[in-house]
Amino acid sequence: MTPKKKDLIEEDEGEFRKVRTPRQGEILGIVVKMMGYDRLQVKCTDGKVRLSRIRGKMKKRVWIKEGDVVIVAPWDFQDDRADIIWRYSKGQAKWLEDNGYLKGI
Repeated sequence: MTPKKKDLIEEDEGEFRKVRTPRQGEILGIVVKMMGYDRLQVKCTDGKVRLSRIRGKMKKRVWIKEGDVVIVAPWDFQDDRADIIWRYSKGQAKWLEDNGYLKGI
């Protein structure tokens, strides 16, 4: 099974050609605090601080720590909660900051 073309991230001599950006219903955020188990406090670009959980597909595969830039998907029925669906590497986070995606944080 191959990844979708728009989800593909390629690095060429330290410069990224494609970085996954938030889609409809997704928001960028920075992890503020580890709450324990699989829960984190994330400050989002819309100004809210959400209690977020690491979704099952990412558990034990992707390690997240304070200060990481992530994509969250807010819950439809409870706006102060969200699921973390993507974590950016340091280079990708720098690229997002340089291109103005993290202005609201």
